[in-house]
Order: sequence, then structure tokens, then C-alpha cells
Amino acid sequence: MPTFPALSTSDRLDTLTPPAGDVSVVVDTDAYNEIDDQFALAYALSATGLDVEAVYAAPFHNARSSGPGDGMAKSYEEIQRVVDRIGREPANGVFEGSTEYLGGPSEPVDSPAARDLVERARSHEGDDPLYVVAIGAPTNVASALLRAPEILEDLVVVWLGGTPHDWHTAEEFNLRQDVHASRVLFDSGVPLVHVPCRNVAEHLRVSLPELREYLDDGALSSYLVEITEAYFEERAGPGPVRSTVQWDVVPVAWLRDPDLVPTDVVHSPELSSELTWNRDPGRQFVRVAREIDRDGIWTDFFESVRR
Repeated sequence: MPTFPALSTSDRLDTLTPPAGDVSVVVDTDAYNEIDDQFALAYALSATGLDVEAVYAAPFHNARSSGPGDGMAKSYEEIQRVVDRIGREPANGVFEGSTEYLGGPSEPVDSPAARDLVERARSHEGDDPLYVVAIGAPTNVASALLRAPEILEDLVVVWLGGTPHDWHTAEEFNLRQDVHASRVLFDSGVPLVHVPCRNVAEHLRVSLPELREYLDDGALSSYLVEITEAYFEERAGPGPVRSTVQWDVVPVAWLRDPDLVPTDVVHSPELSSELTWNRDPGRQFVRVAREIDRDGIWTDFFESVRR
């Protein structure tokens, strides 16, 4: 792994202070992996106070793709579908991401997304950082950091993945997809807001009756209902009482209103080779989410999307 700039503790804590105004954002998303990315992207592009400069397609591999490259391509297409229905492009466009995962801890994968993040961070102006909302395997983000370590001084990465730091395992889908990239987030020293899935983001559930009640009949709202209905059909359940987890909405909610996602400043854990968390009080500080205000998040989401 290359040598990364070392932030002073005071600078790091200042950078990790929750935002209290308009922020510049890029979103890195495996948008076709499930259906929560579409909701997160709709939220980010609709909410006031978030200036979404670019959106990056992240790789993924599960039953919805034949491999990480196919997952990235499908995510790129899904991002375009959501953007079309919103009727508002990100300020600087949508970029294809990595077609494979990192081959090693110091082996970035070249992609338009990684190159754009490097250039965007280098040209970022103002005292506030550029926030990177990473809601998939962090391959694009880690590749940018490995290519240009100095950009960590201008970024805050808000990453959804893994588990709480006292959990018996760190293993989770986003983390497991690209372990090398996940480890870069914790070892590089980039200012990091970690949103665990287990016991935190997993509590942001929503049902179809709620979506039908609180969304309008516009193109975006109709699409969110449509893909949720299709997702339930794809994963047929045992009865009528059903909901889906909207994990990826939580990092966006933290940027919108940090009180909706309470966090603590702790020492960064180390991700072991066994995919467990090793606690080390000598490591740098990160901010980690401990809970969510489920009703508050959905209230803000529905108001933002209807707006």
C-alpha cells in the first residue's frame, strides 16, 4: 500500500464533524444489486442541501449479475433510468466504474469513475470536504485513493458496509465483495464515516402500502413503487405482511440531517484476514453510526422525493 498523508488528530476530528449546511457529494453505487440504491440515489438527487456532482457505477456480483463487470454495467444503466425519471442530471454526469475488484492491497483498478474522483478531489475548492457516499463495494473509491493518496485530505467517505465494531464478524455483502478495497478505507487514513449494516442500517425497512400512501404519482415515485413490487415478486414470501430493507438510504440521511443517524467517534478497527474487527486504540479516529431514526428518515425521504 502506498504512503498516505497523515492528518493531525485535530484536523481529522474537524473534518469528521457532521455537516451543518450545503455539501458537495459524489455517489458511488451498485445500483442494480437490489432496490435500495435507487431509493438512495433518488433521495440524494431530490434533497435540498446536497449538490450531487457525479454518480459512479460500482461493480457487484450476485444472482443479478454474471460477474463484477456485468454488475457495474447493469448498475450504470440503472443509474441512468433513475436519473431520467428524476429529470435532473448530476452536475457532471454519470461514470462507469471498475469491471473487476482490486487484485491486491496496492493494486488499483483503472476506470472513468476512479479517474474522475481523483480529478474532482484535486480541483475541489472551499473549506468543506467533498463527501463520497459509497453504497457498494468500495472498489472505485479505493482505486482513486491508491492512485492519488494525497486526495484523502479533501475527502470524507461515508461508507455503508460491514458490521458494528464489536460484532463477532465484519463480514457483509459490500465488504466481502472487495475485501482489499474495504481494508483501504480503514487503513489509508481517509476520513471515514462508517455506517454498519447489521443492527444499524438494517432497521430502515419500508412496506409497499407506505410507499403507495406517501409517494406521489410522478415518474420517479411510480418507478420506485414498480421496482419494489417486482422485487417482492422476485423474492416471493410466505404472506401479505412484507417489507424491504433500504440500507443505502441511511448514508444519505446522515448527510441530510446527522441527527437522523446518531454517530460516535471511535478509533478505527483493523480488518483482519479472518474478516473480524481488531480493536486498536493507537489507530486513527473514524465516525461510526450506532442507530437510526427510522420514522424521521422516511419523513424526510418522502418530502424530498415529492418535492
